[in-house]
Amino acid sequence: MVLLGTGGCYSFKGISIPPEANTFYISELRSRVPGAPADLGQQFSENLKQKFLNQSRLNFVEIDPDIEFSGEITRFAVTSVAPQPGETTAFNRLEIGVRMKYVYHLDEEENWENSFSFYQDFSRDENLLDVQDGLITIIFQQLAEDIFNKAFTNW
Repeated sequence: MVLLGTGGCYSFKGISIPPEANTFYISELRSRVPGAPADLGQQFSENLKQKFLNQSRLNFVEIDPDIEFSGEITRFAVTSVAPQPGETTAFNRLEIGVRMKYVYHLDEEENWENSFSFYQDFSRDENLLDVQDGLITIIFQQLAEDIFNKAFTNW
């Protein structure tokens, strides 16, 4: 852990969290996307929570947090990619999109709302249900990284 003298912010692994922020809360994301697993919002919320617990000094609280995240799953779609002769495709793509709201209760000028999406390709010969859990895990890891970076590295 390294404390930088510039601006009094906490820095660790390139992140910058104001010293007065100690707690966070992530509400369960809503998901009304047709075809998505029923617990997709819950899965993502838990994944994001673990990311923050493991990679920041912030503590998770349900009452009166300094930083609060909320949002919804906005996309869960499988599309065919790379058309080939004979009306076939080379692979399929699972894309998941989320809309997140960040509220910093100690300085509301820092608040933001942003959309994030990521995808993972899989073979046209694979059944989505057979590979879906692994694809979701990979996509969630990247989405959590993007949201973490937006919140704590000012990218």
